Amino acid sequence: MAQVFTAYLDADKSERFLMRLADYWKDKPVEDIRPEVIRQAAKRIYPNANEPTWNRQVIKPTQAAINHAAELGWCHRISVKRYPENPEEKTPATSEWVQAFAEQADQDGLPHLGALCLFMFATAARVGESCNLIWRDVDISAATVELHLFKPTPWTRTAHLPPDVVVALASIPSNRNPDERVFGYAGRGSVRGPWNNVIKRAQIERLTPHCCRHGFATSMLHLGFDPKTVAERGGWKDATTVLRTYAHAMKDKTVTNALFDTNRTQSIGGKSVTNSKQKENKL
Repeated sequence: MAQVFTAYLDADKSERFLMRLADYWKDKPVEDIRPEVIRQAAKRIYPNANEPTWNRQVIKPTQAAINHAAELGWCHRISVKRYPENPEEKTPATSEWVQAFAEQADQDGLPHLGALCLFMFATAARVGESCNLIWRDVDISAATVELHLFKPTPWTRTAHLPPDVVVALASIPSNRNPDERVFGYAGRGSVRGPWNNVIKRAQIERLTPHCCRHGFATSMLHLGFDPKTVAERGGWKDATTVLRTYAHAMKDKTVTNALFDTNRTQSIGGKSVTNSKQKENKL
């Protein structure tokens, strides 16, 4: 197995989770690795974890490495049954929560932390992506930002910055050195303490920074945007991922009230039109 993992890395495949797997499998012959053996290994390597972790950090990468070796003619391909997953419903941040957090952060003399919260909610950026953001990647005049994600697969996306976020970013005390971190935090570890302190003083529900990403998806779906648009604007792999993770956000039965919402403007053929009742009120 050691050779299997080495060949996998030599092919520029993701190294995520592989070190721990290589240490576990060591020189065990790949011919002896059976699907059920891999399933059992997941529980032994991560005894206190749950099904999603076993699937993501053991079964999937081990199977991928072996199947790469099969392409080299070293062994037969393998298929490993995943553990059934029942993902917990995510607790999303709301616009009201985010605004309350940002206001308290400003009062505490932490405008960069308030801006970070607004930024993550508006772009669905992860806290790691946000902390790595440098001013070179921000275009205030165009209201856009270029986000970079390096693991498990490097990729880049461009996100739009709503007016509230543009104002928050422009208010951050900084000399705007192109290579300077926008929010001033080295990573999620340095964010955690100040983040929790602001929540405590604001007397709002304790949510993690990642809840802002959940809030982006949930709010967009509640507003009627389709999963494909949410996935594209929020940086999810595809619409299926959004549907699987945020299906609960689409179960609100009251969304059909929008059919008779006289304050709502509909777009037809690229033109903005109002319903008949609105037209009558104007006559």
